[in-house]
Amino acid sequence: MATNTVKRQVRGTQRTARRAVAAGAVGAATLSALLLPATTAQAQPVTVPGVGTFEVPDQVQLPAGIPGVPESLPIQIPAIPGIETPGAPAPFAAPQKSAGDLAVDAALSKVGAPYVYGASGPNAFDCSGLVQWSYAQAGVDLPRTSYDQLATGTPVSADALQPGDIVSFYGGGHSGLYVGNGEVVHASTSGQPVQVAPISSMPFAGARRI
Repeated sequence: MATNTVKRQVRGTQRTARRAVAAGAVGAATLSALLLPATTAQAQPVTVPGVGTFEVPDQVQLPAGIPGVPESLPIQIPAIPGIETPGAPAPFAAPQKSAGDLAVDAALSKVGAPYVYGASGPNAFDCSGLVQWSYAQAGVDLPRTSYDQLATGTPVSADALQPGDIVSFYGGGHSGLYVGNGEVVHASTSGQPVQVAPISSMPFAGARRI
């Protein structure tokens, strides 16, 4: 009986020793993996005021095949007052053009086209025909005559004009589109092509924003 008890104790001691050796091997492997040179991924800057800017990876790649050890470890940088930490980049958004901007682009593309009374494009224009055609390219319907165009949209003062505003002259008998820098694009008169001219070159009658 005593002999059997001793044998059981010996076997228990051997099993305990084997488990200790196995655990030590895994621990050593894990420690070795952490001490190996790590592959960094997607380094991003962290700025410390008065110190400088440093590249910090967002994760560390570890060797594969180690039991209980993931192949990569994320690095979390806590928010610290006064220190800029990297964040997700904002998505790029292309600027959207307004209907007025599109109308100006259309009108400017016709600079040099001939003036023909009653014409509304696409190859020849009178003054209100150019304004109507240009806004049609932006998907906006406008009245046909310059007098009706002066009565549409929202009134705008001469010192608050924006590109695309309809500018009227000669009491409403002539219209063009404001392009910025104190100038309008218009189809002026017979014998003159579509052109850009200063607002001050004609008597201002009012302006409208669509």
